[in-house]
This record gives sequence, C-alpha cells and structure tokens, in this order.
Amino acid sequence: MQPSTTQIANQASTQSTAETTQTATQVNSQTTGQPIQIADSARLSFRLMDGNDAQLLFELDQDPEVMRYLSGGVATTMEQIEQRMLPRMMAYRDPMLGYGIWQVTTRDDCEQLPGRYIGWILVRPMGFFTEQPQLDNLELGWRFQRQSWGYGFASEAAAAVAAGVASHSTVRAVSALAVPDNLPSIAVMKKLGMQFVRQGLHHDPMWAAEVVVYQKNLAEGI
Repeated sequence: MQPSTTQIANQASTQSTAETTQTATQVNSQTTGQPIQIADSARLSFRLMDGNDAQLLFELDQDPEVMRYLSGGVATTMEQIEQRMLPRMMAYRDPMLGYGIWQVTTRDDCEQLPGRYIGWILVRPMGFFTEQPQLDNLELGWRFQRQSWGYGFASEAAAAVAAGVASHSTVRAVSALAVPDNLPSIAVMKKLGMQFVRQGLHHDPMWAAEVVVYQKNLAEGI
C-alpha cells in the first residue's frame, strides 16, 4: 500500500536541517538595500509575517477544508506551528528580498469582507530546500480562510506580492505547485497566467507528494 501524503510529509520532516541552513545562508548573502514593502492592491493590504505570528498561522490551519489538499483535512497543531512551520519560514524569510509569508488583510473599504485577516501568500526561491535553489524563479503559495473563497482574493494577492518582489530583483519567472486534485489552486495559477510545466514527485524537509507545477515567464508581465 502506498503511504499517504501525511505519512510522507512526517517522514520528510525528520530529515537533517543542514541543507536548509546552507541554502538560507546562500540566499541571504545577496541581501542589499531596504526592506521590500508591498503596496496595497484594490482590496487588500500586505505585511511580511514573522516569528510572532504563530496564532494567525494556527487559526488558518484549523479548518478541515483549508487543509484538505495539504494534510487530508487534519488540522495543524500549535506544536507543529512552533516547531516546524515557524523555523521553516524563518529559514527563507528575507525582508530585503521579499521572501517569506505575507499576511493578507482586506482593506476597510473592501465591499465583500472589510478589514479582516483572510490568509497569506508565500514567496521564496523555487526549490529552496534543495542543494540548487532557483534564485531567478520565485515559488508562490497561498492559503486562505474558507469565508474568503470565491472573491478572487488569492489571485489578486498573489499578483500583487509577486509584482512587488519581482520589481526589486532579477527574477525571470514565477512558479506554483499543487496536488493534481487541487483544482481551485490550479485555477488561481491559470488566472495568474501560469502554464503547466510538469507533473511528478515533489519533496522537501517537511512535505512530499505528487504535484503539478505551473510557471509564468515574467517577460510577459504579472
């Protein structure tokens, strides 16, 4: 019998963090200038999350529908947030380059859900937790509260964050990945103008699964 995605992820999370530390050092060595700020979009505002945001990350992961394609609907525990997710985020978080997890909050003048935290956008080099991270290819990820689904917030937020980060770097492409059954996330990728690149096994120190990868060349704009 094939192991579940959750079992594979748990096994992968026990691997050494030496490669993570090495990669973080390599990426952070390129840091120059001032911290990147992401301008508000039409309905949303953004803030780079840090080690004090465990509660916000935890709250989002308590909805089984939000976690459906990530853990089979199993909620993330606070221990997992503090011992796995936060250290993992801090490994690639770089305010100068815009890498990290960006909190997404609706503006007070947003007609649908005014003035509330609705989720986050992840930005980091594609393949960050490997020996050869792609510094010119940004991985985008997203996770949003179920109440915010269906309003186009994910694509609006991802486009705004990607454009803000890419404008300060020599990034040539943006990419995203999802399990093949995660049609809502794939729809967001397509809305961002990404095209299918490949399907195969993806793994890093925390997560492993069969995924589809989509990508967009930034010569075409975001």
